[in-house]
Amino acid sequence: MGKLNELLSWLADYLVYDLFSMESNEVFAKSLHYFIVGFSEIIILIILITYLMGIVTSYLNMDKIRQFLEKHKKSGLGYLLASLLGAITPFCSCSSIPMFVGMMQARIPLGMALSFLITSPLVNEIAIAIFFTSFGWKVTIIYIITGVILGVVGGIFLEKIGMSEHVADWVKNLNSSNTHNAADRRSFKERLPGINSEALKTLKKLIPYVFIGLAIGSFIHGYVPQEFFEKYISKSNPFAVPVAVIVSIPLYIDAVGILPILESLVDKGVPLGTAIAFMMGSIGLSLPEALLLKKVMKRKLIVAFFSTIAMGMILSGFVFNLLF
Repeated sequence: MGKLNELLSWLADYLVYDLFSMESNEVFAKSLHYFIVGFSEIIILIILITYLMGIVTSYLNMDKIRQFLEKHKKSGLGYLLASLLGAITPFCSCSSIPMFVGMMQARIPLGMALSFLITSPLVNEIAIAIFFTSFGWKVTIIYIITGVILGVVGGIFLEKIGMSEHVADWVKNLNSSNTHNAADRRSFKERLPGINSEALKTLKKLIPYVFIGLAIGSFIHGYVPQEFFEKYISKSNPFAVPVAVIVSIPLYIDAVGILPILESLVDKGVPLGTAIAFMMGSIGLSLPEALLLKKVMKRKLIVAFFSTIAMGMILSGFVFNLLF
C-alpha cells in the first residue's frame, strides 16, 4: 500500500503542480491533490477486491463456509472470525464495501459481514506499527481489542434487531442468483465471463458514489482548518468525546493518514480518548462511506449502522480517557 500511495502521490504531483501549474500552497491545489490520490487508490482497491471476491465465491464452497459460521453464531465465534478478518485486511472504509458485497453474495449472515465492515478500517497493520511507536504497546493493544470488540458487538446487535431485511435489493438478487455448486468443474477461463459480468455490475454501482464522496471529503480536507476541530474537542469541553465523533464524520482519512493529526491533537492537550474517538470516527464513519453504503443498504440499516458504531466509538473514547 505504501508503494501504491507513493506512485499515486507522484502522479498527483505531476498533474496538479506540473501539468496544471498550480502553486503547492493553494488550498484548491491541495484539495485536488488529495482527491486524485484518494480516488485513484480507492478505485484500484475496489477493482482488485471486487474481482478477487468474484474468484473466491466462484471456487470456494461458500455454502459450507456459511454453514460453519451459522453453526457458531450463538457462541459468537463466527462474528469474532469475521472481525479478525477485518483486522488483518488493509482496507479503508470505502474499499471494504466490495468485500461486504461479496460476503452477502456468498450468503454470509449480515451480522458477520457487518463485523468485518466495522473492524476493517479501524484496525490496520501499518497503522498499528505507527500507533505503537507513538503511544506504546499498552495503548496499541487496547486499541486493537477495542476495534475487534466493536466489530463483534456491532455485528451481533444489528443482526439481533432485524436489520437483515434492509440490505439493498440488488445485493439480495446477487445473493439468490450466485449459489455455489460444489460439483462445478469449469476451468478458470470458463468461469471468467461470469466473474467479469458480476464485477462490472458492482463497479458501475459503486464508482459514482466514490467520486461524489471523495469530492466532498477533499473539499473539507482542504477548506476546513484543523483549528476548527481543536476548538470543539478540547479538554475543557465536557461533551468533547461525542463531539469528536460527530465532527469527524464528514472527513475521509485512512488510519495511517489520521495518525499524524491524532498525535498533534494529543500534543495540543486533547485527551487521548477524545483524540482516538475522533480518529475512529474519521476512518470508520466517513461521509464517502455513507454515500457508498447508500447503494448497498437501505436507509434504516445505514442509520442503525452509523448510530451503533458511533455509540461504540463514544464509549471507547470515554474508556480511553479513564484509563489514560
